[in-house]
Parts: sequence; structure tokens; C-alpha cells
Amino acid sequence: MLIRYKQDENGKTLPVANIYTQSEHKIQANLLDRDALWAIKKLQSSGSEAYLVGGAVRDMMLGNIPKDFDIATSASPRQIQRLFWNARIIGKRFKLVHLVFKDKVLEVSTFRSGEESEDGNNNVFGSIDQDAKRRDFSINSFYYDPSTGQLLDFNHAMEDFRKKKISSIIDLDESFQEDPVRMVRAVKYSVSTGFSLRWNVKMAIRKYSNELSRVSTSRLTEEVNKILASGHSCKIINELKKYKLLVFMLPAFSIYSTFPQVQKSLKDLDERVQSAKQGKGPEVVLADMIKALVDPLVVFADDQLTIDQRFKETFRQIKVLISPMTPSNYDVELASERLLTERGFKTPRNCVRNQRPTNRIPNRKGGQMMRKGRPETANAEVSSVTKKRRNRRRGPKKTPGTGNQIPIAESANPKSSAEAHDL
Repeated sequence: MLIRYKQDENGKTLPVANIYTQSEHKIQANLLDRDALWAIKKLQSSGSEAYLVGGAVRDMMLGNIPKDFDIATSASPRQIQRLFWNARIIGKRFKLVHLVFKDKVLEVSTFRSGEESEDGNNNVFGSIDQDAKRRDFSINSFYYDPSTGQLLDFNHAMEDFRKKKISSIIDLDESFQEDPVRMVRAVKYSVSTGFSLRWNVKMAIRKYSNELSRVSTSRLTEEVNKILASGHSCKIINELKKYKLLVFMLPAFSIYSTFPQVQKSLKDLDERVQSAKQGKGPEVVLADMIKALVDPLVVFADDQLTIDQRFKETFRQIKVLISPMTPSNYDVELASERLLTERGFKTPRNCVRNQRPTNRIPNRKGGQMMRKGRPETANAEVSSVTKKRRNRRRGPKKTPGTGNQIPIAESANPKSSAEAHDL
């Protein structure tokens, strides 16, 4: 183990972090996402610090493949935006950058100082050690540098990790009032990792559980979606009910959550999600998860309903059961259709509307821009006939100063779609 030092205001040298090498933390490099590695290398080559942080590091230390990869850097959001062609700045109180890819979004945050400016926003950037003190729980506070294989620990988190304990870095009275969703995450991390919550964390959750009532429905919806997609939804929901948190997330569903039929449906969902994660089964979409959540609870009191009436009644019951969740109507409609089909009922034609496209890469200056009077997809589509005509007129590309044609295969071997774009 190595130690990282810094000098205080008086010039005194102080230890600020423990540094663990590859042989000590045993993170497998093959678990790292190639696009995340590309982004970190690009930030570091620009002169900035950049690390993989949060749940991705925690999952890799457990030997699991992370679902999301978050990056922390010393570069400001504007610097990040200028560096990446697929960057999009989001947020008001504290600005983040999303790197948008075809199949994923990488979240990049600037080191945060924890201080607030005079206008009340949190866009006060700081150093890596200040940022580490703003992390929620110890097991999520590691900083991993894939270029050196070193793991930085500013909060003695490795001790908690070895003891399989979950501790709060921020004072609990402040932490759960500042962001009540942290209580839900604490329960979720405990179940998914098999680690136990420290006694003071358990007591604080019971004390501040009612703070969850002031969280926006959009954030609660996001957390419920993550729970259903975790592969541990049944145990997490049971623990949330135990700590009296579920009633603020899914008030109607919480009444029935302990019914044997509901428990069986959630366990079946967890098995399917785990199989999909291991590549042994088909992907489980959000509509399937919603269906599994409410399937045993949807009933029809009137057998004389028409096809349209039965579909609308199913849609209505699902919305009531998952309230205040706000998934898209597409997902609820698809869940309704699949639920009715499984029960042997016919469904109306075109009862599921088309899903809106998401995660579009924002237009940037110098890139492909939409022309007036043309649809958005037209700027990227050129007919094959037009391409052939242009190629005949232009002829083969040649290397300057030679008569040799440039070979189709480039000498560089990109490891990801992002690297291929740069090349």
C-alpha cells in the first residue's frame, strides 16, 4: 500500500489517501467499459485528472460487471464539452456532463468542493480529496485510475469493504436530510452487495424515513426502475417496507407487497433479470418489470368488458398501483398488452404507441446539422445511387505525393466506437 500526501496552509505534510495497487484491490481490467476507458485517457491526455468512481468501482471490486460507469475529473464542464464530440451539459445546481453513446450514457462530474456559492448553487469545484468527502457511503468513495491500475481511498473505505460494512461519510443528520434518496440507496446497496448497514445508519433511516415524502416523483421513479432492474427487487422491496420507506415510494403497492403471489412474481422477475445479466436469457425491459410488479394485483370485476374497455381498465389499474411513479405511457401500455395477452385476452389494434427515441447525440458546431425543410434523419442519409455517382466523379483517394491508393484498412486498431470516431 502506498500513501498520498499533501501540504496544508502551514506547509505541513499530511497523508490524505491510501493507494492500493493491482495486486491489492484485484480489480479485473476486462470488466472496464472500453468507452469509459477511452474517455478517461482522453481527459488525462489533456492534462486533467480523471478517475472511475462510484458504484462501478464497487461492483468491479466484487467481481461483477457494472451497469453504469461514472467518471470524476478535475476538468470543468465547459472543458469537458470542448474535448468530447458527444458531450451534453445537464443540471443547474451542480452541472454534470453526459457523454452520449448509441447504447449508453457516461456521466462525467467535476471534482466538487462541497461549498455553496452566494447565489445558492453548488457549482463550486474543488480538489479530489474534497470531492471524496462529498461521497455518500464509504463503499462508493473509491477512485480508480485504469491507466496506472491504482485505487485511491480517501475515507478508509477499504476497511469497511473488508468487514462488509456500509458507513456514511457525511454526518447522518445532514446526509439524509440533504438528500433523502440516500436512505433508499443504503438499503439497495446492502442487499445487492450482501454488506450490512452499520447500526447508526439503520437508526438514522428509521428517524428520517418521512423525509422521503418531499422527494420528486421523477427521482423516485428512477430509483424504483433501478430496483426492479437490479435482480434483487424482492429483497430490496421487503427491506424498504421494513424501514417504512416503501410507503413513500409506492404507497398503493406497499399495502399488497407481502402477498405470496406478489413475492413469487418479484422472485421470478429477479431470476429473469439475473439470467439476462449472465447472457443466459432474453433482455428484460421496463414493461416486463412493471408487469411483474402488478400482475397478481390486476383484477377484472366485470366479465362483460369490451376489448377496448378491458385494456383501458388494465392501464388504469397499473397507473394506480405504481403511483406516484411516472414511467412513459409506452411502457405502461406495453405492460398492459403483455399482461392481457398472457391471460388469454385479446388486445386492441395499435394499443401500444411508438416509443420516443432517447439519448440523441446533440448537434455541435462543425458537425452534421439539420437543414431547413428536411427531417432530422435526412442529414445523415444519402442514397446509395448518389454515393456511387460521387465516387465515379471523384475517383479513388490517393496519398499526397504518390500514385498509390490509400488502403481501406487503417493501421490503427480502435478498441471502441468512440476511438473509431476519433481516428
